[in-house]
Amino acid sequence: MTATLLAGCLVLATSCGAAPPADRAASTVPAKPPAVANPVTTTPTTSPKKGPEPVKPTGDAINVHKVRWTKAKAVSKRKIQLTWWSGVAPCTVLDRVKVKETATRVTITLYEGTSPKAKNVSCIMIAIEKTTTVTLKKPIGKRKIVDGAK
Repeated sequence: MTATLLAGCLVLATSCGAAPPADRAASTVPAKPPAVANPVTTTPTTSPKKGPEPVKPTGDAINVHKVRWTKAKAVSKRKIQLTWWSGVAPCTVLDRVKVKETATRVTITLYEGTSPKAKNVSCIMIAIEKTTTVTLKKPIGKRKIVDGAK
């Protein structure tokens, strides 16, 4: 044992013999990871039977930002159904949908944010497929549908 005085503190250093034998040291580390008897599986939050979760704009979200949609489908001459991936409410809600129509294109922008009701709420981080439907002023016709968040 060695004692050293450093800046008013006594520091002790000890040594207790040689390193452990090789066979004992090697036995503490497995050769390969253990097999998992019951692997963890996850299921999507939407199923082909159920489909995306329909939502409507709340208009009162905070920390609002643009969100890209993944699919736009005409469901009638003047209605477009949008689909996108989002988070769980009230942590992530659709605030508003902005539609800009011209003679050649329809630009649709989704805005999401956090609901004011989400105070003191734990937010889980999973993706949920959501959908909303917008009504146009004029029939879609041959106009191109464009994502305003791109």
